[in-house]
Amino acid sequence: MSAGVAVRQSVAGFVRFFRDVMGEDAYRKYTDFHAASGCTSPLMSEREFWRDKMDRQDANPEGRCC
Repeated sequence: MSAGVAVRQSVAGFVRFFRDVMGEDAYRKYTDFHAASGCTSPLMSEREFWRDKMDRQDANPEGRCC
C-alpha cells in the first residue's frame, strides 16, 4: 500500500468518525432501526426526522451545554 493510499484512508476514517460524533448519520441509523424493528408506523422523511429531533432536543435540553 502506498503512502498516498494510507493517507486517504486515514482522512476518510477521520471524516467518518467526525460525522458520527456530530450526529450526521442519525437519519441513516433511524431508517436502519425502523426497518429492523418491524415498526408499522410510516417512515419519516429526512426533513421530518430532523425537525422532530430538534424539537425533542429543545423540549429536553439537559444533554447540551448551552
